[in-house]
Amino acid sequence: MLTAELIVDSRVPSEPALSPDGRWIAYQVATIAKGSPEIWLAGVDGEEKPRKLAEGSSPRWSPDSLYFLRDGLIHTEDGPLFAWRSEITAFLPMRERIVFIAEDETPAAEIWVWSESLRPARLRSFDPRTGEITTLLEDHVVDVARRQDDGALAVVTWPTPETDPGALEPRLSVLNLESGERRDLGRSAFETKSPVWWRDGDGWHITYLATPEIVGGWAVFDVPVETGEHRNLTPEVACPIRLAQVDSGAPLVLVADGLDTALHRLGAGEVSLWRGQADAIASNGEIVAVVLSTAHRPVDVHCGLIGEPLTRVSDTAPELAEILWGSQERLSYKASDGLTLDGLLVLPPGKTRADGPFSLVTVVHGGPYDRYADRFMLGWFPSAQWLALAGHAVFLPNPRGGQGHGHEFAASVAGRVGLEEWSDHETGIDLLIAEGVADPERLGIAGGSHGGYMTAWAVGQTRRFKAALMVAGICDWGMLAATGELGPLVEAAHGGSIGWEGTGPHRHDQLSPISFASKIETPVLIVHGAEDTNVPLSQAEFFHRALRHFGVEHDLVVYPGEGHRISEREHQLDLLRRAREWFARLL
Repeated sequence: MLTAELIVDSRVPSEPALSPDGRWIAYQVATIAKGSPEIWLAGVDGEEKPRKLAEGSSPRWSPDSLYFLRDGLIHTEDGPLFAWRSEITAFLPMRERIVFIAEDETPAAEIWVWSESLRPARLRSFDPRTGEITTLLEDHVVDVARRQDDGALAVVTWPTPETDPGALEPRLSVLNLESGERRDLGRSAFETKSPVWWRDGDGWHITYLATPEIVGGWAVFDVPVETGEHRNLTPEVACPIRLAQVDSGAPLVLVADGLDTALHRLGAGEVSLWRGQADAIASNGEIVAVVLSTAHRPVDVHCGLIGEPLTRVSDTAPELAEILWGSQERLSYKASDGLTLDGLLVLPPGKTRADGPFSLVTVVHGGPYDRYADRFMLGWFPSAQWLALAGHAVFLPNPRGGQGHGHEFAASVAGRVGLEEWSDHETGIDLLIAEGVADPERLGIAGGSHGGYMTAWAVGQTRRFKAALMVAGICDWGMLAATGELGPLVEAAHGGSIGWEGTGPHRHDQLSPISFASKIETPVLIVHGAEDTNVPLSQAEFFHRALRHFGVEHDLVVYPGEGHRISEREHQLDLLRRAREWFARLL
């Protein structure tokens, strides 16, 4: 029997790291409730039983050792390498040094003054032979990659630690580790991340992921170091989601493709090396390790030669193996304007469509640049399998604005969230009703983050839902532009305006659920983290006050100490149980 405890205490692998000789895969294991993470080691061939090495996270190999983070410091199995009085957020072991990213050791000021108190995370170097630590770059560094010969670093910097304008104005540079010379390769695209090195006949290249526009999804950019020209290599129909640097040749790219995930080599066209549901990847160019799941099997680490079947080398959640899961069905249908859409339907265990109609809970994904892939649907958020095992059918739609269908599909919600995007959801719900799967009198809706926004939007547009769950959701785009950590330009790209354009009327008011609060009759369970900086608590409080004013049945649940993601075990347990009870009572 599946319990809330079984969900939050189940262990999930992540961050695979392949050893230099290609024989071993190190990976991080943590519970869904984000307990103390562990470092595990397994043989790539799957012949040896995986074993726990240590408590820690973020495994990284040097040519002769394995390193990881614990308590904000870089460790080996023998203990910490050195002390540093601020958290180390990223590091790279190299042959003669370890480079890492961290703020200064001086404590943060007790009185925060914007012009004085921003704390850059600087690039630093530790020499194991001498114990010396030097600062390589004074800028705010957000990502770094080592060249395969250890002669240089690719560095992504922001002009300020603030997301706005930092992420809007990133720069890429090359730092020569022998001479100390830094070469600026110019401004890169919005939210530049994951730089990797590779070499061809024309010399060294740096490839990275970034978004060409604020709304529209990720693209792969390539920069020949010789010319410094930033080139977008991504076809309009592709949605890259991960890059992997290899020992030689072009890097590997994971691409979201509808409900699937495909592995490609940069520049090899549309030929896929592998298809499945990968969440993370490591490779040396011949061997690949991926963290993947299937519709009915939890996430595990799989390894093998590129282009050949992969072997599962971990078994991190054996306690889930005997549970009878709900069947998971792939959906494909047309939007009202003819656009092709996809999604998933999960039915209660042992049930088929012929047993319908069922109560139906539509769970809206976040983002909006995200998606549901045909993978294992179980997690701390009231997930499809958790609700299906309570007797509901669960609809997981992929409306326009998300991943898997190219740039135009993703960019179509810019300044238009909640419009055609909401119509896409309703089209899928209507289809399931027409096919006898869903009972039109027992419809519920749930979502977190942007999914929480869509939930709040939905109940203001229609009275067909009998219950709603809004987690970390947006009700007012103008207030989010003023208070959210992503800043006004990012939020205005979705909501259409900021508020400082003049006296209005403002576009964001037309797209804000709070503007339609007087029309809401659906009972709403509002859930939020007290310390959420992405979508601050004020969003939940505003929606709560509006529903209270109009006499709408609702409740407001605030978890102390939580951010945008609910992380504490007891809070996750409470959310799972509370959500199940909410839908059981009202549907």
